[in-house]
Amino acid sequence: MLDFQFSCPTKIIFGKDSEQQLGSQISLYGRKVLLHYGGGSVIKSGLHQRVINTLAEAGVEVVELSGVQPNPRLSLVREGVALCKEHNIDSILAVGGGSVIDSAKAIAAGTCYEGDVWDFFTGKAQLSEALPLGVILTIPAAGSESSSGTVITNEDGWLKRSMGGEILRPKFAIMNPELTYSLPPYQTACGIVDMMAHILERYFSNTESVELTDRLSEAALTTIINNAPKVLDNAEDYDARAEIMWAGTLAHNGLMGTGREGDWASHQIEHELSGIYDIAHGAGLAIVFPAWMKFCQRVNPSKLAQFAERVMGVPADFDGDIALEGIARFETFLRSLAMPVRLSEADIDNRHFEEMATKCIGDGLLGNYVQLSRFDIVEIYKLAQ
Repeated sequence: MLDFQFSCPTKIIFGKDSEQQLGSQISLYGRKVLLHYGGGSVIKSGLHQRVINTLAEAGVEVVELSGVQPNPRLSLVREGVALCKEHNIDSILAVGGGSVIDSAKAIAAGTCYEGDVWDFFTGKAQLSEALPLGVILTIPAAGSESSSGTVITNEDGWLKRSMGGEILRPKFAIMNPELTYSLPPYQTACGIVDMMAHILERYFSNTESVELTDRLSEAALTTIINNAPKVLDNAEDYDARAEIMWAGTLAHNGLMGTGREGDWASHQIEHELSGIYDIAHGAGLAIVFPAWMKFCQRVNPSKLAQFAERVMGVPADFDGDIALEGIARFETFLRSLAMPVRLSEADIDNRHFEEMATKCIGDGLLGNYVQLSRFDIVEIYKLAQ
């Protein structure tokens, strides 16, 4: 096990009607807030108006910025930064899922910086200050409600890039599973894949003597797999929704990565895919992750075999390659969520394989469980066809 420091100061307010605590929480961070959200569903559900009413009752002045898309755009982030500076905003409230929260994090960072916010994503600037951020989570998926990172897409070149720092962790996250009842099955499934991928990126590690974090990861993965069909069969199964929602948070707050080196190659490979094709992140991961597993099985099958036995239920005395059987069962699970597991199922051809691989890593190496060259990444895209 590697030495580590772990801190996740985000206050989690979990349960039925938890959004009623919004006023007392946001008031701790000033009296003028940027309310940031996507659009239709938040308004149609009535949540937007309830939030506005609560903020008014708390004496908080509101400036609104809607329009966040999946794979959130740099142009909207820049608009938000300008609004915050113009109106002397004290804090930001993100109402939505990972895309809204990531956009809000980037705005929070950019508001406290004199240059262009994209500088943080290119390494030109280092993050040292950000506006305080609160969250009302409506889509369990990205774990951004308590993570330290954000991912933004720059329309100039369709570059999808990440940046992070402890200062970006939200101050509080209000999590009411009832707010997820109206999610369409596809969006629910994409979120399930996303949170599983966050765990797997940490789980597939060459660091030894990490039994506890392995077991925590396996328990979370098994819980997600057990509850996924329940929420898809009955959108208003509160207990199953709660399990999924909490798992998504724990998947990406850093706990599952303590004491070991993670991989993160699959996420970067998918970022190039969704950067160009604008596919939902979870759907892209459903395509990329099994292909990455198949490539890694050729080189380093040990942890894949453990995953197969402990998570996918392959018996230890299985007559065949345990790792490959685990991958096959994982693909079967993804298909049960109506997720694509091949590029062809998402109408994506091979025209941009070289471009995406070059954007991923250039002539360097990517990942840790198995280090990948640009040529290896092209091979993974081919395995995903």
